[in-house]
Amino acid sequence: MILAGDNPASAVYVRNKVRACEETGVRSEVHRYGGDVTERALLDRIAALNSDPAVHGILVQLPLPGRINARRVLEAVAPAKDIDGFHLENLAPSSPGSRSSCLAPPAGVMRLIEHAGVTLAGRRAVVIGRSNIVGKPLALLLLQKDATVTICHSKTMELQKLTREADVLIAAVGRPKLVTAAMVKPGACVIDVGINRLADGTLAGDVDFDAVKNVAGSITPVPGGVGPMTIALLLENCVRAAST
Repeated sequence: MILAGDNPASAVYVRNKVRACEETGVRSEVHRYGGDVTERALLDRIAALNSDPAVHGILVQLPLPGRINARRVLEAVAPAKDIDGFHLENLAPSSPGSRSSCLAPPAGVMRLIEHAGVTLAGRRAVVIGRSNIVGKPLALLLLQKDATVTICHSKTMELQKLTREADVLIAAVGRPKLVTAAMVKPGACVIDVGINRLADGTLAGDVDFDAVKNVAGSITPVPGGVGPMTIALLLENCVRAAST
């Protein structure tokens, strides 16, 4: 794992991944850099890890310091060791030879929907958020399952009207408690990808969990929902990479 900068949330994510590795017997290393790290230093470290036969999986914890070209750094990771699934060869779920099929976090969302027993074919799915990491690849994965998909974002008009039509509602925008009970169709499957630290130090998702849980048919909590599933899939992909 490569951790650059002093983002508190990133430090938490990496710590959780290290703990999961310890619990499952996966050897892990964290390469920590300050906010003044150069892009060249990160690229050189990735090149060394790419060529190290003892390393089967590499992940770069996002976000990187703003002056660094994150896409260039992610593309430097060898696709066969890209357990996050952020390399272009792995990011597009329909790309030929794609190994990880949008591993994290969209694959975690899909696994949770599957676990909830929700059939996506013919259903209306609404994704709030259009990031390259979650929103866009997740929309493609949902389309592959024959869902009718709408992507909403900061410029979307009549957001509540659209979300109320969703059989599956995924929030991945980074705004605490954006999704209220009035925005949710009764019985809908609600997946909360957001994680936000509030002024009192507690964590909250993009969904008002306490209110929405009384309306939704199924809902993921924050913390304890998409995050742990994503880490589990990271480890699964690392084991798969070590076996090929």
